[in-house]
Order: sequence, then C-alpha cells, then structure tokens
Amino acid sequence: MSKKFLVLCMAGLLAVMALAAGCGGSQKDAASSGEKVLKVGTTADFAPFEFQDADGKEYQGFDMDLIRALGKEMGYKVEIQNLNFDGLIPSLETGNVDVVVSGMSINDERKAKVLFSEPYYKSGLTIVVKKDNTSINAFKDLAGKKVAVQIGTTSAAEVRKLKNVEVKEFNSSADTFMELKAGGVDAVVNDRPVNDYYIVKSGETGVRSLDELLSSEDYGIALNKKDAELQKKIDAALEKLKQSGEYDKIYAKWFGEKK
Repeated sequence: MSKKFLVLCMAGLLAVMALAAGCGGSQKDAASSGEKVLKVGTTADFAPFEFQDADGKEYQGFDMDLIRALGKEMGYKVEIQNLNFDGLIPSLETGNVDVVVSGMSINDERKAKVLFSEPYYKSGLTIVVKKDNTSINAFKDLAGKKVAVQIGTTSAAEVRKLKNVEVKEFNSSADTFMELKAGGVDAVVNDRPVNDYYIVKSGETGVRSLDELLSSEDYGIALNKKDAELQKKIDAALEKLKQSGEYDKIYAKWFGEKK
C-alpha cells in the first residue's frame, strides 16, 4: 500500500514538473540554456555605489553596474539581494549569496573571514575648492583656512587633526557644498565618492576636486573562503573590463572622468 502511494506521489510530481517545463519561466530558461547564476549580496543605501531608484524596483549605482558587467563578462546571470550590511558576510559564509559588492573596504578583520577580489575602487578623503582657488592644492595647504565638513564623519575627525584649520560642521554633505559656493569656507572635505558624485550629478562647473587622498582605503568584492576559483574568474573579468575601457565608462557615469 505504501509503495503504491509512493508511486502515485512520484507520478504526480513528474506531472507537476512536466507542467512547469511546459509553462516556461526564467529558472527553466536558465537551466535549459546552461546559464549560470551569480547571487550578489548588497546593502542598497549607499549612493552612488548601491541604491534603489525612486520606484524601489531597480538597483542602481557604480557597484551595481560593475557587478552586472562582470557577470556578463563571465557568462553569469546576476541576481541581486538587498540585505542588512551586518548580514552580508554571514550570508557569504552560509552560501546564501556567492559574492558581496557593497562599498566594502578591504581590511584584515574581514580578510580573516572572506576572500576579496583585487581592489576595484580606492576611497578616502578628498578636498573640493572653487575652480579659481590656486592656494589650496593639498591637505597641507588647509592651514590657516576655513574648511566645511559633515558632522560625525571621518572627514570631521581627520580635519580636526590638522594644525591651524578652522573647522565648520554641517548636518549634510549638501550643506558643505552650499557653504563653499556662498564663500563661507575655503574648502570642503568629504569622502571621495561623495565629492565626485556631487560634482557629476549637480553639473557644478565652478568647483574642482583635488587628487590627494587622506586615509586611503580600497573597496573589494567579497567571496566565501572556499571560492578561490570564483575569485580568480572575477579578477580576470575585472582586468578585462579595465583593458577594454568598459570600467572607465562605468566610472565616468558615476564619478566623472578618471584623473
């Protein structure tokens, strides 16, 4: 009796599978075409690296464009999952995602838990001044100057360490730029991507960002410790994107032309 029941269950299962195959769908299409899926974890609240559009439907940003380009180069279909930042590495460790790309800096603490790709972005603090300002060309030139920073940020802490600098704190990075335009300060210090993104998206032509980085750090794509082969594939694909100029196109879209 139990064997007969098992046979009936198997027949029913096969029928359901046949129906699903007939109906089609993205999973079926991927399987039949041999398409590989790259499950990507991110925290979509860090513009311009990863964020959702106004409708909350599409994931946008530098990281999102880059991982899609890498997936295409490697022959993978990219599926993005929006997770809490503190859940990204645990999701890698449990295999819920294959990679994490989320403006994640490479440091020794994280390297003890996960693998990282080659760095794909160098962050740090940079200075923005008015275009006609020729007296400030490096952090040492901020001595004797008024500098705008955002309250509670790394930039605020680091600029306060500089000697003979008058620091003015504001609630948002947008306020720091407004103060610069109004002539209330000589310079603005923010995270590099914040400065570059502001200049690109605002279309502001009266300011310039300086090249020097303070407290430099690299961003990398994180992988499970066991995924050394995937790490090699990602590094190779990243190098190809750089050689082809595709990386520079993505970079320019979000940060302007590379200096």
